[in-house]
Amino acid sequence: MDIIRQYIEQIRPLDEQAMEAAQRRLDSLTKPPGSLGKLEAVARQVAGMTGSYETGKAGEGILGKKAVIVMAGDHGVCEEGISAFPQEVTPQMVQNFLNGGAAVNVLARHAGAEVICVDMGVCADMDHPGLVNRKIRKGTSNMAKGPAMSKQEAAQAVQAGFELVGGLADQGFRLFATGEMGIGNTTASSALLSVLAGIGPDQAAGRGTGIDDATWQHKQDVIRRVIEANRPDPHDPLDVLAKLGGFEIAGLVGVILGAAARRCPIVIDGFISSAAALVAARIAPLSVGYMLASHLSREQGHGKLLEAIGLAPMIHMDMRLGEGTGAVLCFHLVEAAMKIINEMATFESAGVSKG
Repeated sequence: MDIIRQYIEQIRPLDEQAMEAAQRRLDSLTKPPGSLGKLEAVARQVAGMTGSYETGKAGEGILGKKAVIVMAGDHGVCEEGISAFPQEVTPQMVQNFLNGGAAVNVLARHAGAEVICVDMGVCADMDHPGLVNRKIRKGTSNMAKGPAMSKQEAAQAVQAGFELVGGLADQGFRLFATGEMGIGNTTASSALLSVLAGIGPDQAAGRGTGIDDATWQHKQDVIRRVIEANRPDPHDPLDVLAKLGGFEIAGLVGVILGAAARRCPIVIDGFISSAAALVAARIAPLSVGYMLASHLSREQGHGKLLEAIGLAPMIHMDMRLGEGTGAVLCFHLVEAAMKIINEMATFESAGVSKG
């Protein structure tokens, strides 16, 4: 698709000179070299993304305002009985996000971030002034019987995410997180992982919302049927996304590519968000440089997803909720890293002897 190629062309490599300047600054601070571990790595990477480690005033500079983009969509594969929760939960939880009552709302308020809730394909008519409507259609098709969506629909969803981030960046947002909601989306994400990373459904599929052993085995069997029915081309990530993904997953692919094109850090949440990140990485390898992995989910395939992308999580909290909760929690760590590099005294300024 021409529009996807245009997005790829807008993504540039990290700024090596800015990263070298950040490293020199980090090495001049009153601490042993490298002693702040991942905080230093994050500060250096953010400098490479944005072109500078100097953050400026609060709410300005390279970080600016913060947003977690929670994309929602329903999945036709729920017809196969792969979830512990009914599909009606998707619009109900979207309403909860809009009312400010979900876990991601609580953590976003704590982080001083905005929750942007987007309807990408919920199986309900939703009307709320705070809802961003980018609905492709009411849920994907049952991918156990054929493609979840057409390639054109997948590209349309990617475009929606890309343009959404562009609009937010124009409003001064500079730090983004991915979030999602969609009953059945761990099955779609497991199928994406299985094909793109070349691993079996028994390793890719987890227990999602908390299914029992029998349903877990059934979920693996459904994923095998899905892959057999669609025969996606692992060398064509848009083909894999269209056949096995979801509208909210495709939208998040666009969010990630959009953040990279705007040279903004994008904090990746859990299993579903990481499936979107893997697709984005295969579409545009340079986009990986703009990703920060937040946490390691308890969903069994998450570690394999991060490994396939080449990311390491900042925290291990045994979380498996989704919504963007782990990513928003890590906004604090990203900001802490930038405060360290900007506000900590150097050996010279503090009059401390350097070893």
